[in-house]
Amino acid sequence: MRTDFDVIIIGGGVTGLGTARDCSLRGLKTLVVERGDIAQGASGRNHGLLHSGARYAVTDKDSAAECIRENRILRRVASNCVEPTEGLFITLPEDDLSYQKTFIESCRAAGIDASAIDPSEALKMEPSVNKDIIGAVKVPDASVDPFRLCAANALDAKIHGAEIRTYTQVTSFIIESGKVVGVRLRDTRSGQETEARATITVNAAGIWGQKIAAMAGANIAMYPAKGALLIFAHRVNRMVINRCRKPANADILVPGDVVCVVGTTSDRVPMEECDNMHVTAEEVNLLLQEGCKLAPSLASTRVLRAYAGVRPLVASDSDPSGRSISRGIVLLDHETRDGIGGFISITGGKLTSYRLMGEMATDLVCRKLNVSKKCSTASQPLPGSENEDVNCKGMAQKAARGRQGTLISKMDFEAKSELICECEHVTRAEVEYAVKNLGVTNLEDLRRRTRIGMGTCQGSFCIKKAAAVLAELLGHPEMAPILIREYVAERWKGMAPVCWGESLREAEFMRKTFKDEL
Repeated sequence: MRTDFDVIIIGGGVTGLGTARDCSLRGLKTLVVERGDIAQGASGRNHGLLHSGARYAVTDKDSAAECIRENRILRRVASNCVEPTEGLFITLPEDDLSYQKTFIESCRAAGIDASAIDPSEALKMEPSVNKDIIGAVKVPDASVDPFRLCAANALDAKIHGAEIRTYTQVTSFIIESGKVVGVRLRDTRSGQETEARATITVNAAGIWGQKIAAMAGANIAMYPAKGALLIFAHRVNRMVINRCRKPANADILVPGDVVCVVGTTSDRVPMEECDNMHVTAEEVNLLLQEGCKLAPSLASTRVLRAYAGVRPLVASDSDPSGRSISRGIVLLDHETRDGIGGFISITGGKLTSYRLMGEMATDLVCRKLNVSKKCSTASQPLPGSENEDVNCKGMAQKAARGRQGTLISKMDFEAKSELICECEHVTRAEVEYAVKNLGVTNLEDLRRRTRIGMGTCQGSFCIKKAAAVLAELLGHPEMAPILIREYVAERWKGMAPVCWGESLREAEFMRKTFKDEL
């Protein structure tokens, strides 16, 4: 099987999907291939911070300036994915208070509105913050749902003609006369092999971009920096809380939906371990110890799970932790750099700067294809983020409105009001919409699109029902037990490192609940 496109994008993370959206909006015939599900890599394994750029203002002014510009854009065009929490940078007695002056000056130089406030005022704004603070700075941080953001970009790309193939792996490149003209693909579920050809191929595979580039005969020296994080069962803070010091371990607490996330660590790991990240007991202890300095109530808040992602940094041998490596965007034209035509790579950057990365990559694609249409992603809202009023009746519709935005107008809540997930108020109407429109094929996909199973019970009370409904919608009712086994195995990876106290009781309850399926 063979299909022809203008551009093939490798990677279904936020950068690849943002590039696909931009390409499709400019009229290019676009294909995205992703070996797993969308947002399954670093795009779905972060703390969900929409950076103001303040964290990088002292050490990386250019990245800080990029972040604040994109922060303002995403608040407009991705409003359904963003919660404008604002943020605090706090100074504790063990920190150097003089750093605050340097921090504020650096923020303002990068265009970031940062202002010192009295610690007593900070405590009124954020009651959960450590009461021992000796300094505080207010910045325009926000939280962003990365799954929602990726799904919205994928949906808009599809609406404008793009094809998105998940669970499809690139096995090799088709190279003719020194030019990449296509890719050979394998469906990771069925094993079916296909070919797809395009004038331009874009490598947007994050940390795995090094391997993709090598398959084409190019070299990108990536730096795999693992970051571990913890999710707490309740949202203890209203605002993003940061430590006002040079970036270090566990110095940020981000609220999102009904939970909060503390992170991150930063340690270099071997490239071969990037596919199988585990959080260690030492990392959990470090995150808890330092996180409680930000918000002491975390000490008595149940930990839901631990997880880790790998930052797509470009290597620097002088920094073993990766913290001083620039978070700037790296766009490589392999034709001019390596003599390989039809092939470009886009990497580096941050979740906050994904749209700009997509614009830069698409600009280069268009120049090579002699397409003159300009980028519109900075002004055109994502699906669900349109400025429209949608009438919501009841808790379930309001919850769905928070996740899907204006797209809930396409869901039949009247006829399909059956509640599937009580923690997150997910109904059959939302599940059916996700299956039909958002590329859901298993329970993990469904979790990323609807937050089903992400609440306090972590799926213990809803997954059997969800599996039955999903299997029915997929046309294979007999698949329900398989869907459950896959889901529980994946959930267990994040629960195992935090199994003590309430978390251990929850894990034991889940094991007993699903003993027949396991």
